[in-house]
Amino acid sequence: MNTENTSDKLEGIIVPMVTPLLSNGELDRKGTERLIRHLTQGGVHGIFILGTTGEASSLKPAIKKELIEITCKESQGQHLVLAGITHTALDVSLKIAKTAKENGAEAVVAAPPYYFHLDQDDLFKYYIRLADLSPLPLFLYNFPVMTKITLEPETVQKLSQHPNIIGIKDSSGNGVYFQNLLELKKGNSEFSVLIGPEEMLAQSVFSGGDGGVNGGANIFPSLYVRLFEAAKNHDFEMVNKIQPLILEISKNIYGCSPKSSSYLCGVKESLYYLGICEPHIAPPLQTVDALTKEKIVQNLEKIIFKIKSI
Repeated sequence: MNTENTSDKLEGIIVPMVTPLLSNGELDRKGTERLIRHLTQGGVHGIFILGTTGEASSLKPAIKKELIEITCKESQGQHLVLAGITHTALDVSLKIAKTAKENGAEAVVAAPPYYFHLDQDDLFKYYIRLADLSPLPLFLYNFPVMTKITLEPETVQKLSQHPNIIGIKDSSGNGVYFQNLLELKKGNSEFSVLIGPEEMLAQSVFSGGDGGVNGGANIFPSLYVRLFEAAKNHDFEMVNKIQPLILEISKNIYGCSPKSSSYLCGVKESLYYLGICEPHIAPPLQTVDALTKEKIVQNLEKIIFKIKSI
């Protein structure tokens, strides 16, 4: 990672950016620009596009290309940009990686291919080939709920020896698994280990993790940066002030509906309330009902009030 204002190791709050969409399904360009400014002004350490929060699996290729171009342009080399390249076809992943490289992104992120069941040897060989061919450094992405398979710690350990594989994002929510990942760092201190579930961010940093890829940072970027910095500096008093708000965001913004789209709707409705971007989500997911949207806004206002008192 060779950018002017970053170290070689990727750490901090790497926000998994939502993909702002218009009602016709096209990219909300102005909303995207506003969102990127919102994130960078909030002090995030990097922006990860085309991940789960970015609805990458539901976007057509033209939107992915457009989003990469806008994000890299708006970041202007001042903030790390990571582009998701997860796909069931290796060549498609590499094509996205090439677009990311051409536009100035610093790294790519790939979860396992998610249709056929792969054993650990299959996964190892797949990632080695992807890393060999990728024009950018590769970040692994463990998310078994979505991919039906876990990147076992032994496989991650072997992959971490590849010079073009620089870290892993773990969204399993499994604390024991995460601790096993941290053991890998003892032999490779430059290998970054980031946590997905934000409820676990502070504890993961206390344990030696390098930061988080946390969806709530779309709404409150500076809050998550403050939590990361407090945890890194062992400022337990500040952590204890912020942690309840992180849990409240999870429960009352993401969890307002039993629908599969509840998390995404919570984030996008919050951004819409803040005047940043449109709230639309991509099919096949469907938005929540009007009453739930009202509840999200009510809960958001309460959280905003509490943040001001910290």
